[in-house]
Amino acid sequence: MRSSEHPPPKRRVPTQERSRRRVEDLLDAAERLVVDRGVEALTTRDIAEAAGVPVASLYQYFGAKEDVLLALAVRDMAEMDEQVMADLATVDLLTVASLTRSVMESFVRVYHRRRAFVVIYLRGRGNAAVGQFGRDHNRRVAAMLRDFAVDAGLAYPDLPLAAAELAVEIGDRVFQLAFEHSLTGDDFLVEQGTAMVTGYLERYATPVGLSGVRR
Repeated sequence: MRSSEHPPPKRRVPTQERSRRRVEDLLDAAERLVVDRGVEALTTRDIAEAAGVPVASLYQYFGAKEDVLLALAVRDMAEMDEQVMADLATVDLLTVASLTRSVMESFVRVYHRRRAFVVIYLRGRGNAAVGQFGRDHNRRVAAMLRDFAVDAGLAYPDLPLAAAELAVEIGDRVFQLAFEHSLTGDDFLVEQGTAMVTGYLERYATPVGLSGVRR
């Protein structure tokens, strides 16, 4: 179950080890800087200087600052997908409620580890490219989780995709609010958001989705 067949950022794909290392150095530099400066203030020149390369070298791989940001978001989102899968595998009694809580907690774990992801993905939605990335990702997550719930017998096959998308959008907005002023997030808002999304999705749950299935 993977949520993210993300379209790759527009950049030249490095084929040699030295080039791949340079790209990673540029991404690591951008990751450090964006936490301090934010999405809008960050420039390609800043990134190149922090990575110790000419700005022309950055443009060999990235067409614009947005491509760097999206490459970082894709890298961190892949980690998010892995965390979601790993955590779901440990859920003994699977219900709509435990599925929702597990996914929400997975996101929080990665946000705590990846501060730049918080700045780019949660706080940087005013950037058009980041905003579109967020909407596209939410649609993929919604489709993936809907299929998972139906396959597990937690939800009926006629569960509207629009309902799953709404639930994911609500959860996403909760995270934006919870991490708006703190890189560690607001536990109260996350907990309230989890309860809100759970209550909404349980309207579409099967009896098994409410009582649970052992795994």
